[in-house]
Amino acid sequence: MTTYKLAIAGGGSTYTPGIVRSLMDRLEDLPLSEIRFYDIDGERQSKVVVAAKAVIAEYTDQIKVIDTTDPETAFEDADFVFAQMRVGKYAMRELDEKIPLSHNVVGQETCGPGGLAYGLRTIFPMVELIDYVEKYAKDSCWIVNYSNPASIVAEGVRKLRPNAKVVNICDMPVATMRNMAGILGVGREDLNVDYFGLNHFGWFTKVEVDGVDRLPELREHVSKYGLLTEDISKIDYRHADSSWIKTFKNIKPIMDMFPDYLPNPYLQYYLLPDYIVENSNKEHTRANEVMEGREKSLFETVRKFEETGVLEDAFHVGVHGIFIVDVTVSIAKNLANRYLVMVENNGTIPNLPADAMIEVPALITNKGPVAEYVGEIPYFHKAMIEQQLASEKILVEAITEGSYEKALQAFTLNKTIPSAFVAKKVLDDLIEANKEYWPTLEKKYKEGVLA
Repeated sequence: MTTYKLAIAGGGSTYTPGIVRSLMDRLEDLPLSEIRFYDIDGERQSKVVVAAKAVIAEYTDQIKVIDTTDPETAFEDADFVFAQMRVGKYAMRELDEKIPLSHNVVGQETCGPGGLAYGLRTIFPMVELIDYVEKYAKDSCWIVNYSNPASIVAEGVRKLRPNAKVVNICDMPVATMRNMAGILGVGREDLNVDYFGLNHFGWFTKVEVDGVDRLPELREHVSKYGLLTEDISKIDYRHADSSWIKTFKNIKPIMDMFPDYLPNPYLQYYLLPDYIVENSNKEHTRANEVMEGREKSLFETVRKFEETGVLEDAFHVGVHGIFIVDVTVSIAKNLANRYLVMVENNGTIPNLPADAMIEVPALITNKGPVAEYVGEIPYFHKAMIEQQLASEKILVEAITEGSYEKALQAFTLNKTIPSAFVAKKVLDDLIEANKEYWPTLEKKYKEGVLA
């Protein structure tokens, strides 16, 4: 029987135990001989690995577990690498959210200026990870990447490491499908959807069950409840707290105004930015919710387990853990299963640039994703995508060239930011906050005069 060596980069993540449980549930499909946990914060990771080992022990004693901060130890002869880096951890996420909000701009970790800031921190570490994997892992090794902001990271990888074996994925479309399935009274796996856009910036155009498009039925339900089941308990725990409930409810006004397609929930930040800011708590953001909730709970569980030997948190398997394992199984077994992932356009959507990193249905094979042809998209959606795409592409140019002016262009183009004046204020504050993480952004012009 073929077994695999898997490395998890970002092993100190709060998501790690849930991913490990999902891996254990799928051992017949993806037999593992080793799981290597790799993180630059060894102290934090070691605590998380305590929980991960406890989960593994419930299933098997045949998997070797390695807890390391050394890339060679982590990636040597690896078959697969899961990437889930959070550069700067939750402390920097909090600033990504609160600094924009202080200027009455959307404060969110992957959308708007917070997402651009996070992207500027993440691209070079992601490239470094790719280089480690290419140096130490098997030639056949695939990186399955969850690292946010996924769209910007995918563009950075496309530009800087175009031949890297990376599949860029996001669980937000899958979480949205889970809600759709709950509303329709079917399993998520029963849905066959069509979708186009960028990551966190797209639309569902068809939702089929047994060959019948049930998007009209979903429209009616959304007009009353948003994209929520009447019984909230049917929602994955990751997306069931108050901020996520608001997010899924905000699909209602978007569909009321633009009813053709069902939007990715994150489009609220681009289409309703003033409303989002008005209804945000500038002193207590999503980062605080996570630190006080999921993060605190994980480390408290570890502490109690070390004291009592009882694992109080079962680490529920949600769509986050399920999806990354589904994609990996499809690669390992060359199943060509159909999932929504990020790919280089190359004509999939003919009226978008060929080098755009789009999110569309693709067949996942052992040679990577094979995108399904989408066809031309309507002008409204094309125009929105191209503005967001330009913001992301220019940001990648800013980091690779060390250009302040291009960073400012990227911020100014972002639809969440109302003017260049505001863009500059937010950018300057974020530069100060990210001194430890961003490359230096040099100004070509000073005081309006060529430097």
